[in-house]
Amino acid sequence: MKKERLSILTILLLACLCVMPASAKKRVKTTVGTRWTEAKAKGWYAQMPWLSGCDYIPATAINQIEMWSKDTYDHPQIDKELGWAEELGFKTMRVFLSSVVYEHDPQGLKERMNDFLTISDRHGIRPLFVFFDDCWNAESSYGKQPEPKVGIHNSGWLRDPSMSLRKDTVTLYKNLSIYVKDILTTFGEDKRILLWDLYNEPGNSDQKTASLPLLRKVFEWARQVNPSQPLTAGIWNLGKDFAPLNAFQLENSDVISYHNYDPAYKHSEEIKYLQALNRPLVCTEYMARRGGSLFSSVMPLLKANKVVAINWGFVSGKTNTIYAWGTPAPDGHEPELWFHDIYRQNKTPFDPEEIKIIKKLNGK
Repeated sequence: MKKERLSILTILLLACLCVMPASAKKRVKTTVGTRWTEAKAKGWYAQMPWLSGCDYIPATAINQIEMWSKDTYDHPQIDKELGWAEELGFKTMRVFLSSVVYEHDPQGLKERMNDFLTISDRHGIRPLFVFFDDCWNAESSYGKQPEPKVGIHNSGWLRDPSMSLRKDTVTLYKNLSIYVKDILTTFGEDKRILLWDLYNEPGNSDQKTASLPLLRKVFEWARQVNPSQPLTAGIWNLGKDFAPLNAFQLENSDVISYHNYDPAYKHSEEIKYLQALNRPLVCTEYMARRGGSLFSSVMPLLKANKVVAINWGFVSGKTNTIYAWGTPAPDGHEPELWFHDIYRQNKTPFDPEEIKIIKKLNGK
């Protein structure tokens, strides 16, 4: 616990007190437009009830490309599943976009985003969208996506952008800036959207600070558009190798977001120290049953501290996230203890007691 507290305090010192050498400051900090003031961020948050939801992809999609492509976008499935979410009292969903789909069908992606927002609004849900991601498979391609690998967690999930594209940053940044600015210009005043999560887990897949230039760029592009919704990028790794990334994220996010898959007693420590930043808190990933991150203990903690609670996973499907990270099930049997997710595709829950807890906390 002491070591963990030290890591969190180090981040806060970097972000809030800027206790670092001048040369390090120069590497981390950049002018990216106007960050919301604490008062503006608090005012935005004060207008809303406590929110909960999940990281969402329909059971019929293996990754971001399959979710958003014209031939595989599944309106009926999304409508059905978000209806289940409404019944639980969920008010938000965190949803990953795809630069690959935009590259090949920009207008189509925007039309399907609008359709998704229409469905969400009908079910009383305000989603937040994610642009970039450093997790899982390094390369992607447009068109038909692979079938899930039996018993393997997120076997088809994709980094965005692909690693091979990152070698030519001149071309990459030109294309990605068009993508980010177009989406934010199109939806930047849309009240159906909660906020924008610019980059999921920057530095993951052993990228570390190699992801810092793109992280800086996406904030720069977003600030140039200046959407009405807040911007964020969540901290997720408190190791010293990620200190420059964490400092930048905490210094430039309008609202503070983070990932934590620890049990409640550890999770509470991170909340305590992040509260020192004096901004609204959004936990954009939690709930891994094998690690002790549970609805029964963590969700009440988040509500008590007025932290937006977004767990990973909803309906068990092609992402295979009922299986744990690095623990495959070669025969594909359903694990006795699911890692993520809440429902089977026939709407039977993994644990009926969790449904009661979620509904109670959401006032349903």
